[in-house]
Amino acid sequence: MDLSQKEWSEQLAEDDNAMVLDVRTDAEVAEGYIPNAKQMDIQNPAGFMQELQELDKEKNYYVYCRSGGRSAQACAILKSQGIENCYNLVGGFSEWEGETAK
Repeated sequence: MDLSQKEWSEQLAEDDNAMVLDVRTDAEVAEGYIPNAKQMDIQNPAGFMQELQELDKEKNYYVYCRSGGRSAQACAILKSQGIENCYNLVGGFSEWEGETAK
């Protein structure tokens, strides 16, 4: 499900069962990330799929990339693997105005 920046951050703040996934590359993550995000580089398909198998299917996943394209793709993959609750950050990290870390 696509959520606006505002919807995503508000829903995440209220969600006790949330996990944030950053599907960007190492170089992108080095420029900054949303705190407590787990990186799973979607451009490394083998590693991405291996890490996906270890995810808790009961959690709610908040997924982002640089602009929203790869995270939408990641949400589709998560859903295909039985993870129902997956939220894509429209506009991605490039439009994120919330807290960041380096």
